[in-house]
Amino acid sequence: MFKFFSDGFNNFKKAVSNTAHALVGSVTESVAHEEEFSEFVLEDMEDVLISADLGVNYAAELVDRLRSQSKIKPSEVKEYLKTEFLKTLQEAGNNELNYIPDTLNIYFITGVNGAGKTTLIGKLAYRFRNQGKKVLIAAGDTFRAAAEEQLDIWSKRAGADIVRRDKADPASVVYEAIQKARQENYDVILVDTAGRLQNKFNLMEELAKIKGVIDKNAPESLRECMLVLDANTGQNGLQQAKVFTEAVNITSVALTKLDGSAKGAIVLAVAKELKLPVKLAGVGEKMEDLKDFNSEEFIEAIFN
Repeated sequence: MFKFFSDGFNNFKKAVSNTAHALVGSVTESVAHEEEFSEFVLEDMEDVLISADLGVNYAAELVDRLRSQSKIKPSEVKEYLKTEFLKTLQEAGNNELNYIPDTLNIYFITGVNGAGKTTLIGKLAYRFRNQGKKVLIAAGDTFRAAAEEQLDIWSKRAGADIVRRDKADPASVVYEAIQKARQENYDVILVDTAGRLQNKFNLMEELAKIKGVIDKNAPESLRECMLVLDANTGQNGLQQAKVFTEAVNITSVALTKLDGSAKGAIVLAVAKELKLPVKLAGVGEKMEDLKDFNSEEFIEAIFN
């Protein structure tokens, strides 16, 4: 349904250039002048992979494979990593955003405050509206006034409608949105949620309650439980993913602020440890700068 990085491969390559240097450039430079993989070289390579936010376990696994073989030489490490990274992303699942025409499609959006949820919802609403879809936003973060106000502004910019009830029970807002969407034949509901990690128990209870409303009233319409991660958070993003996956059954990830970040390797860490595919990537400030993530193009961009 969507075109992958329709504004051109080169623009995306530029957006991930810092990640490319941190993850690929630094590793290849660390082994470039070596003829064989000595223990010293392998340990240095592992340190570089960890510092690039690949994650301790995944970095160790990649290096251990090199340690136990003799065919791959240091000069071939770039191709080795390219193959392994692509395999990791593909094994996490399909990158295409789920959407079924001529019926209601619900997207449950989660993530910590500040990750870029509101902006992502606004840009996603704008995209669906440009495709001629009727879009409704459910303002489920009802206790943070700024969140609802921002969402209201984004909904107007995108040409979408909104259901908001300040200080109301978030689950009741989502219930109202589902009823309105059915009565008025909406194509899409984008559900915003709170992301207050300070009290993990309350957050998980609230998310589970909202998810329960969808499961009870429109289970056949839920397309994605999407976690929004800020690319700059690095390994903290992996911990966030684990918390939200405990609360609700996360199905995919949207990576925001990828442009300018050197920590985009978190994509690989999440794919490896949690088997979650990245489906959307924020690569700029403009309304059009929300792109479909494509594993092959991401790998090509960071390796070329």
